[in-house]
Amino acid sequence: MATRKSSPRRSPAKKKASPRGGSGKRSGSAPAAAATSKSPLTVVTEDGSVIRARDPGLSAERLVYLYETMVRVREFDRRMLVLQRQGRIGFYGPILGQEAATVGSVAALEERDWIFPALREGAAALMRGLPMHVAIAQLIGNSLDRCKGRQMPCHYTFKEGHYYGMSSVIGTQVTHAVGAAMAAKIKGDDIVVVGYLGDGATSSNDFHAGMNFAAVYKAPCVLICQNNQWAISVPLSQQSASETIAVKADAYGMPSARIDGNDVLAVYQATREAAARARAGDGPTFLELVTYRRLGHSSSDDPTRYRDEAEVQAWEKRDPVERFGRYLRSRGIWNDQNEQELQDRIAQEVNSAIKEAEAADPTDPASLITDVFAEPTAQLAEQFRDALDA
Repeated sequence: MATRKSSPRRSPAKKKASPRGGSGKRSGSAPAAAATSKSPLTVVTEDGSVIRARDPGLSAERLVYLYETMVRVREFDRRMLVLQRQGRIGFYGPILGQEAATVGSVAALEERDWIFPALREGAAALMRGLPMHVAIAQLIGNSLDRCKGRQMPCHYTFKEGHYYGMSSVIGTQVTHAVGAAMAAKIKGDDIVVVGYLGDGATSSNDFHAGMNFAAVYKAPCVLICQNNQWAISVPLSQQSASETIAVKADAYGMPSARIDGNDVLAVYQATREAAARARAGDGPTFLELVTYRRLGHSSSDDPTRYRDEAEVQAWEKRDPVERFGRYLRSRGIWNDQNEQELQDRIAQEVNSAIKEAEAADPTDPASLITDVFAEPTAQLAEQFRDALDA
């Protein structure tokens, strides 16, 4: 049988960026870091100095916002883990060590853009306006819980903030985000959809299907992999044989970049460029944010059983909050007094939120049968009565 000789692959011509609305650079090019580079793109180095050529040039007010948000997220995280250990909530998924990856990427978006979170992007809902006491109520599952106690803790939903309900199913965020992005494209909505995933999700079927579909149809989305080195107890070395995670995008013809996920400015800049590219009609971008999960996969996990503590200590020295704090101090826009005032303010906010959430009534038992049908069927009503009588 004769076979057709394949012709050399040509690089498609670059499409000129559209000057449509929204903040950030309007560029048809991919972010500055090459996907094949093993060294992640960095803006603020570990000693707190900045690489001037890569500095996004944010105002002092914006820089302080990024720092304060990371500190707020960290304190919320710490207190929720304490509540879990005290038996006041049943489950929690900590974010310690990954604050810059979440805060930097969300801050680079516009309010109208949609977020499809994985497991450690709960901070995005708070950034978009979800009241802290409502987030805590979701962890408890009481009457203030928007999910009516039906979702696992940490699985917030906040439609008003364009924050889609969190899902623990590995990799589904990719196909969900791509589908939403295509819907926006068909409707002519000038928005960008961001889908988050972990390193383990790059082995899922949804990753391959979503990446291919997004690239072929130029879905206006940004797919962000928080590579925290561990898929629960499976290390990255046993998860993938590729040189980097970012390079996987090459197979789909999608531009990508490898970013220092512990550098909030590097994350911000890369996400802003990727979002601008999607909004200009130039299609999706895949970002690998290289970071580290300092605690367990969840409050139910004991990471000391499968990883070396020396590895954790090495990553502690690359702490994203401390790094950015050093940078702000070097700029003269942060000091010890600012820090103390911030810590006091956040502690009071978290304390008040916990008190308000815990004072709420239990979930209405009738929620067991609501939202199934427009009107509960006779069979459901009978089952409900039996449940109450049991």
